[in-house]
Formats: sequence, C-alpha cells, structure tokens
Amino acid sequence: MNCPHCQGELRAGKTSYTINRHGYHLIIDDVPALVCEQCQEPLFTEAAVRLVQQMIRTLDERRQELSTIPVVV
Repeated sequence: MNCPHCQGELRAGKTSYTINRHGYHLIIDDVPALVCEQCQEPLFTEAAVRLVQQMIRTLDERRQELSTIPVVV
C-alpha cells in the first residue's frame, strides 16, 4: 500500500497521536499505524481510531466534571 500524501511505501509500525482540544493536550504514544517510510505520515487503523475516539469522549466528559468543582479559599 502507498502513502496517500507522497506515494511512499507504508509499513506497519507505531506512532504518537497528538490532539489539542477543549483546554487540554493529549499525547498517546505507541498507537498502531501504517507509517510512510518516506514522509513518516501515519495512517491509523480503524480499531485504533475507534479506541482513541472513545478515550477523547471520556476525557471530554471528565473535563466537564472537573470544571464544576468549586474552588474554596
């Protein structure tokens, strides 16, 4: 399979997934992906995308809970 960006060869590997969202920054290391040997662009598997999306939804919910905690001085 070839990279959709540069047509380089894709190889099975792992890479980091990074997102900046709603007041937090998330970096997940060692996410399974096809990684281009030429430009290093990752193509994530469907299973990895589903799991990352679930993690983000959970973080969004927990982030909302965090904002409701009162600060007492």
